[in-house]
Amino acid sequence: MVPKPLIKRSSSVNPDPQQKTQYNFSLWNIWVATTLLKILLYPAYHSTDFDVHRNWLSITSLLPVSDWYLENTNQWTLDYPPFFAYFEWFIGLFVPHVVVDDGCLELVDVGRYGHLTVYFQRSSVIVSEIVLFLALQRFINISRSLKEKKRNFVIASSIVLSPGLMIVDHIHFQYNGFLFGILILSITNAKTKNYLWCGFWFAVLLCFKHIFLYIAPAYFVFLFSAYCLNPLTIPKSTKELIGFIRWENLLKLGSVVIAVFVVAFAPFVYYGVLPQLLSRLFPFSRGLTHAYWAPNIWAVYSFMDRVLIQLVSKVPGFGEFVHLVFKLNISSESVNHTSSLTRGLVGDVQFSILPDIKPNHTFLLTVFYQAMSLIPLLVNPSFERFIASMTLCAWASFLFGWHVHEKAIMLVIIPFSFIVAQDRKLLPLFQILSASGYVSLFPLLFGSAEWLFKALFTFVWFVVFSTSFNEVSHFSTTLARRVFIIDRLNSLYIVALIPMCCFVQMLEIQSRNFEILQRLEFVRLMIYSMTCCIGVISSWNGFTWLYFLDDSIWVEKDD
Repeated sequence: MVPKPLIKRSSSVNPDPQQKTQYNFSLWNIWVATTLLKILLYPAYHSTDFDVHRNWLSITSLLPVSDWYLENTNQWTLDYPPFFAYFEWFIGLFVPHVVVDDGCLELVDVGRYGHLTVYFQRSSVIVSEIVLFLALQRFINISRSLKEKKRNFVIASSIVLSPGLMIVDHIHFQYNGFLFGILILSITNAKTKNYLWCGFWFAVLLCFKHIFLYIAPAYFVFLFSAYCLNPLTIPKSTKELIGFIRWENLLKLGSVVIAVFVVAFAPFVYYGVLPQLLSRLFPFSRGLTHAYWAPNIWAVYSFMDRVLIQLVSKVPGFGEFVHLVFKLNISSESVNHTSSLTRGLVGDVQFSILPDIKPNHTFLLTVFYQAMSLIPLLVNPSFERFIASMTLCAWASFLFGWHVHEKAIMLVIIPFSFIVAQDRKLLPLFQILSASGYVSLFPLLFGSAEWLFKALFTFVWFVVFSTSFNEVSHFSTTLARRVFIIDRLNSLYIVALIPMCCFVQMLEIQSRNFEILQRLEFVRLMIYSMTCCIGVISSWNGFTWLYFLDDSIWVEKDD
């Protein structure tokens, strides 16, 4: 989606050859077109997340602040940070009486609402997404050259037209658009070296949704190294270390971040409900995997456990072999045990063959892979390194984290979008990640009409922006020889996602006629998860290789 030129034609027969071509880099037309499309999606399927936000709207509108994180009439209790609670309260100020009468603000165990409530809440998502458009327009406007502006316009367009935002926010139902808008405000300030504003907006973002803690290590190291350290000297003693740190900058940055958190959490400290608030934000009692396996390492681990169960139960002597080689204790009781992970339920997952995974295991793996990506950033806190490290931090959290939601793949794709045009070598990795990541969101939607929309929209998006990024990406002067077989395998994998999606959809349709397909409902989710795992993990491997071994990518390019 490279912007088309707007040519001012001269009134004379022979136009001036020196006349400059003007381009339209405004997102206004995209906003109008997508808003009309989103309005058409009002009657589409919506998930239980809709009632989650309806209940939060009721809690913040009807109850005092002191009771927001204590209310539990509905199972969907308020479990987002304070700024998001304030955001729900703010939306509640605009609920019309006719929507109130429709059941929008009822504190009940299960929401009972009609079309008016659906229309109102879907409208609130569209209006709040203006923050995303404004932030991306700001990102386009800070460009220093025409070529850079073209690249930034393609990046911005790919984000506002993201199939992930369309699926998750405007059908499934969430408020990710304006949250990513705040993230992009922070990224834009990082690019312009406005470090205090960068830290401010990210602190605000954390107080809206704590899942952005995934990328907090990259922010901490980047701001500390770029703004709070003196890069000209290397400290060799305690005295030099004191001079190495820019204490005034550190005090400014710390004050800004702490002030944001004080504003957010102070009322709940005052009312003595901070422990309940924190327990809502970090519910480690939930299982290793979410209801639908996110395409990460633990999905592969869970799948291996299911395969081993079948082999142990049906292949004579296989259980003894596994016990002898891997020292795993296998009993008939463990083999016959069916845990919640195979039924798509949320809870404490226990594996039948493989060792159980605990929260501390996932934490250590995540911290290790994040720390590895932070070392180059600490040494060279450039904007390009910052975004790459942020992407790897989100990737590590997605691949190794505890109870990861499939929607968290957006935290990897969105930051990656800002550097995909940095070098042509990154484009194949972005293509395979975006294809597998967005397809992994397909099980969130049900129904033939929704399936056709999500498949068609994602396909068109992929074709348009693969072409657009290919046009605006930098050619590396040190471009390594392409490996033919790997390129072809990547393309073959992406193309293979199409028949896979069609096959699973056919199983979904036929499950209405065959009882066995109804009992094997989770198998369809497993197919999506395991197929998308291949793309997500292989893209991560390639990106990690380039991050550590190709320094030419992570420097600012001249246009």
